[in-house]
Amino acid sequence: MLKKGDKLPDISLEDQDGKTVTLHSFIGKPLVIYFYPKNNTRVCTAQACGFRDNYEAFLDLNAEIIGISADSTDSHKKVADKRNLPFILLSDAKKEARKAFGLPSILGLLPGRVTFIVDKEGIIKHTFRADFNASKHIEEALKVVQSL
Repeated sequence: MLKKGDKLPDISLEDQDGKTVTLHSFIGKPLVIYFYPKNNTRVCTAQACGFRDNYEAFLDLNAEIIGISADSTDSHKKVADKRNLPFILLSDAKKEARKAFGLPSILGLLPGRVTFIVDKEGIIKHTFRADFNASKHIEEALKVVQSL
């Protein structure tokens, strides 16, 4: 798994609107990238809504939030609309981003829940894994972004 000091991989994926988004296009501002197992599950919904509820605090720090899972762009669109998510959700259906970030799985079955904090130069400053505790991802991300 990528760790502190590693460079942000240059990955391009489709967002919930079908637009291609390149992670390197965010270099120049802090970036919170959170990988999660699946849309419309209890912990994943809590995590997305937690980032939504704290989105203004991240924006005040000039940071952007991106959620990534293997769900389709259509699934992401439905979730973003239903939950009023103001940030980007990327579809990693081919698991390219998961592979590039070296993400672990949960008990070898489900994709793991990991958050990466990237500074404005595109360097990973912090990683955080808590597979079943969504709120810790938001707290940890906000604390680290505030320190950048």
